[in-house]
Amino acid sequence: MNDPAPPGSCNSIDDLAAALQAEGYFADRRLATAVFLALRLQRPLLLEGEPGVGKTELAKALARVLARQLLRLQCFDGLEQREALYEWNYTAQLLHLRAHEGVASASALEQEVYQPRYLVRRPLLQALEAPTPGALLLIDEVDRADEPFEAFLLEYLGEYQVSIPELGTIRAAVPPVTILTSNRTRELSDAIKRRCLYHWLDYPERERELAIVRALVPQAPTALADQVAAFVQQLRASPHGAHFQRAPGIAETVEWARALVALDTVVLDPEVVVDTAGILFKQRDDVAALDRALAEQALQASQAGA
Repeated sequence: MNDPAPPGSCNSIDDLAAALQAEGYFADRRLATAVFLALRLQRPLLLEGEPGVGKTELAKALARVLARQLLRLQCFDGLEQREALYEWNYTAQLLHLRAHEGVASASALEQEVYQPRYLVRRPLLQALEAPTPGALLLIDEVDRADEPFEAFLLEYLGEYQVSIPELGTIRAAVPPVTILTSNRTRELSDAIKRRCLYHWLDYPERERELAIVRALVPQAPTALADQVAAFVQQLRASPHGAHFQRAPGIAETVEWARALVALDTVVLDPEVVVDTAGILFKQRDDVAALDRALAEQALQASQAGA
């Protein structure tokens, strides 16, 4: 394969970061470098991190930046190859067989029914066959699939090709940009990791989270946006973070800011924090843990650190 520069305006790490930011995604230097290298080297990029840190959103923003079709393969326990790659349209094949029964030989009919027009293409095959400028394939939450499915992915990840018994090997004319995400519910195999570039995506620092809130919730007053970012940072930090099963992600921070604007909130106080805890947290125990006393502590700590 050739090693072209990333398309469009993404000819440097800074250009790529700026293009992502224009799409509402604020990548730090390390993340922008990982994405840039994945594009330049034409290698899959494996993103691991806690739920809600922006792994899936990065793929969506990058697809817009590159003007590529976004194809998403959502992984789950029991995912089979036919759901990821292809399956035959058995109804159409059967109709073809009945229409030509007695007209063509059995061997000729077998060749006719195993033609590309009877193929139902799933995300992996769609990504390989996508025309210029190619596709961006998001293999989301790959850790939810099982180990045999990981083994199945190796050919695609290593060579951008797949083997279909009836048709042979199908190779990508335009290598797809491929991003895999994992919430690390289990450890992925070394074979998967060797075929990918790797980046651990953590929660953003306060200034970057604040920039995200300001960009995505521009109607939020400046002081409120500052308070929101600082307060969420405190909820994630020890010892406050020890109270929760899952800390709020970036998506929850943004949604909370929007909710506070809808409530005409100007300044955070313990009462409004407790009343809107169901936006920050999605677990019953976490919502209950954010009581008035904890809200007051976190607010005081966030204001002291401002």
